[in-house]
Amino acid sequence: QVTLRAGAELDAHRVNQYTLTLRAACPGEEEVEERLFVQVTAGEVLRCDAPFTVPVAGGPRSRSPHSLEDGGTLGMEEGTEVATLLLLPVSLQFRLRNQDTPLMLTHRGLVLAPASGFDPSKDTQTFRLEIEVMDRHGNNCSGAVTVEVLPSQRPTVTFHEPQRAVTVPEGTSPLEVITQVHASGDNVRYAILAPTVPVLFTIDEVTGEIRSTRRLEVSHTRLLIRAYNALHPADHATATINVTVQGMDRRAPSCVPAISVFQVPETVSPGTTLVTLRCTDPTGAEDCLHYGLEGPPASLSRFRMEGPELQVNTTLDYDSEAVAAVGFQFTATIVVTAGGQSPRSTRVPVLVTVTPVNEFTPACPNGADFTVLETAAFGSTVGRVAGSDRDYPPDSLEYSLEGDTGPTQPFSIDTRTGDIRVVGPLDSQRYKNYRLMVRLTDTHNDLDPAKRQSCLCEVVVRLQAVPNQLLVCTPEVQELRITAGLGSRQPVTRLACQGSPNGAALAYAIAGGNEDGRFWLEGNTLFYLPNDPAEPRTFVLLVEVWGGAGGPRRSTVVALVVHVTPRTTPVPPSTTTQHTTLQKELLVITRTEAAWLPPAWFVTVLTISSALLLAVLGCVARSLLLMAAFCSSRSNQAPGKLLLDKSSWDEVERRGGEEERGRPHASSPVRASAPSPVAQGQFDGRAQDPRTGRDYLFNSVTGARRWI
Repeated sequence: QVTLRAGAELDAHRVNQYTLTLRAACPGEEEVEERLFVQVTAGEVLRCDAPFTVPVAGGPRSRSPHSLEDGGTLGMEEGTEVATLLLLPVSLQFRLRNQDTPLMLTHRGLVLAPASGFDPSKDTQTFRLEIEVMDRHGNNCSGAVTVEVLPSQRPTVTFHEPQRAVTVPEGTSPLEVITQVHASGDNVRYAILAPTVPVLFTIDEVTGEIRSTRRLEVSHTRLLIRAYNALHPADHATATINVTVQGMDRRAPSCVPAISVFQVPETVSPGTTLVTLRCTDPTGAEDCLHYGLEGPPASLSRFRMEGPELQVNTTLDYDSEAVAAVGFQFTATIVVTAGGQSPRSTRVPVLVTVTPVNEFTPACPNGADFTVLETAAFGSTVGRVAGSDRDYPPDSLEYSLEGDTGPTQPFSIDTRTGDIRVVGPLDSQRYKNYRLMVRLTDTHNDLDPAKRQSCLCEVVVRLQAVPNQLLVCTPEVQELRITAGLGSRQPVTRLACQGSPNGAALAYAIAGGNEDGRFWLEGNTLFYLPNDPAEPRTFVLLVEVWGGAGGPRRSTVVALVVHVTPRTTPVPPSTTTQHTTLQKELLVITRTEAAWLPPAWFVTVLTISSALLLAVLGCVARSLLLMAAFCSSRSNQAPGKLLLDKSSWDEVERRGGEEERGRPHASSPVRASAPSPVAQGQFDGRAQDPRTGRDYLFNSVTGARRWI
């Protein structure tokens, strides 16, 4: 049997024939396939004996859920489509025959819910619709449709917390979230019912967040909040929110100490507590205080906060470059914050100074062996002892030799650089090498200067013999006195040195003391370049003499002490008219003695010290003796005149000449010159003997002297 499918619509004008393929088979036989042709013809007959077509499958029955509206009434919105009735042909009109149903039927066959909704009920409600259908030719038929209204499954809007109390601090900023309400249901929206004035708060209609509209002051506000279904406003609920704006104490916590300054040694161990803060909160909530540390990364990595305690986090190595880069001082700030919605904080500055500790002992260098020629001159550098120390500042050492300087140890060491120098004669015949004990002592490595560490280092100085002839200058130290004259240059002395092999020429050079450039060497002759000094000056010159260009260099140093006296023109009174002018010549007296030759530096220091001492003593004695002599002579003679008996002068001259011939001098006598002639037998100058230190009067023309 072939039937028409329910809901099928046949239109002969569109499709007038259908071809159906049918297959049939009996048990044990082969399948048979045949085709069925169905022709559709246009007709004007309207039939209602077939069921109405509704959206719910299974027959003329429609199920619609009802919802809860205001007043507790179950129903659907006005115009809600419940079912659609279709009957062929499509150009039909529908009419509801019974009036005992709340449902409505349109002329197009739409079944609508009543405008007032359905009555509330927990049971299923059934409504029967008797419908008459008419086409455009007046043909009609009738049928029935049953509609079942099911109980609503939509949840109602409900607040989980109908009442709530909220406390916020005063000064809360505008648009800051105060609290949030929540209601269950579908399509829930929120609104503030009261108060409407003043508008202190606003609510987000979707999220339920309540925010302030301006900065809050101390007050108390009661908010009435409504939650409702946006599609069914009759489904709603209310809640009460009590908002209290509470005043607060804005005073920050107070801490003792308010500033922390520490001085800790570099050996302080990690975990050591430097300070414990005692902080109080004006509100009395000390348990809510939070302690933090701010500052440069170098400080944050070396210190930490454990509650109110500032502790050392890592080692504070004074000898590291990182600590030296910050000047051995670390700065940080302890931030003490009182909790709450409006935090209040106090800052405590911290300054930590790391002090040095002398931890390490100086270390000796490796291979402290040196070689020096036995002809090394005074002051020659033998080598440098380069000790080391790991304490900061690095290698801050003092050097010293154990034992006194002497024949067995003719060396000295520079306390700062560690340079070993020759300060005495070297004899390779007696000593092949010298073993020196050098003490290395660290300095400035501890806060306490007395805490110093030292070590002994053995240094070997080997002598290298020089087979060539020694270079000797006679004498090694000279003291000369000259008077600045006229002209471009003035000869001072001529050096006498020997020892160059094969008679080779020696080289001379001024090594020191000629800062003003007043002296000049030509060969072995020393010249003075006059500059008419205003006052007497003393120059200490060091002249280096060397030779042996084809082999190892041999040199020696000659010390010259030159006293330069300014040129003067005294005109003393005279009782004679006879003048004798003699040609002046430079007189250099050299004395050679076979005696122990002390080091050059010792002779120089001793000579200068003796000359200064004798000059002071001579001045004191002269002042005391001449004061009485001149006072008595002036009482008998005319002022400004000096009358001497000729026989007395002759006796003085004779004695002075004998004394000069009988006593050799180590240096040349001082002569003062005057541009104008002086009468014989009169004295126009005064000087001091460099060897004896005695004062005498002299005649610049005849050379006669008289001892005072």
